[in-house]
Amino acid sequence: MNEIKDFNYTTPLELFKEKKVVKICAPMVRYSKLAFRKLVRQYECDLAFTPMIISDSFIKSLKARDSDFTTCKEDRPLIVQFAAKNGKEFADAAEIVVPYSDGVDLNCGCPQRWAMAEGYGACLIKKPELVKDMVNQAKSRVSNGDFTVSIKIRIHNDIRETVDMCQKAEKAGVSWITVHGRTKEQRGQPVNFEAIKTIKDSLQCPVIANGDINSLEDVQRIAELTGVNGVMAARGILQNPAMYSGYDNTPLDCVQKWVNNICFAVCKKTVTFLPSSLIKFYI
Repeated sequence: MNEIKDFNYTTPLELFKEKKVVKICAPMVRYSKLAFRKLVRQYECDLAFTPMIISDSFIKSLKARDSDFTTCKEDRPLIVQFAAKNGKEFADAAEIVVPYSDGVDLNCGCPQRWAMAEGYGACLIKKPELVKDMVNQAKSRVSNGDFTVSIKIRIHNDIRETVDMCQKAEKAGVSWITVHGRTKEQRGQPVNFEAIKTIKDSLQCPVIANGDINSLEDVQRIAELTGVNGVMAARGILQNPAMYSGYDNTPLDCVQKWVNNICFAVCKKTVTFLPSSLIKFYI
């Protein structure tokens, strides 16, 4: 248990020890900012990620840091996800956010062409030695033993490559691995849960399943099917921020809490975006 000036919370590593399945809000560009993270935490979301942040600009620009990263004492446990292409860059970014978060995550799964062209995201799954070095450098830079270093990946066409990459990351000391069960070429195709199970069975560190998680029933079904330690929702939790509490649709009180969060964000001059699940209440 960590304490921040009268606010107690369970650290990520403790969550994986205490809970059978850790329920997580995915990193989502534009959406998983502070106001939305505060909202889902009120509906049994155990752990939340920031949107993906470009480490290079984050390190070099105070304006980028102020724009890309906002938090508060109740916004914990919190993982900051970075897009990085070398170990020093990732470790430098991690060092900056240590006082304000509980861990960093390396994005090895973004399939967008611009990201891969810049050396970020899903192109890294073809560079397991580089990923291993990036994890190692970040771990070595941070002295806090509770601070986590994780990776989020997509799978290869040959699952043996994915297993090899994950085992290399595990040897480097990765805290956990989130697996989006699609290849970098796939978008709406069904998630390969058998591949996620194979990865889970090949590792000792915690594994998180990502993809096609749209309800609490999906959480339970996928956890039983794959044996994972946690699940991560993106589109499902955008559609229904209260899904982890078992709601089939967004409840009215969730909308009211969102309005309150937005009012607070406007007062603080924090820009945020409205999830589609909440738009209908304003039309």
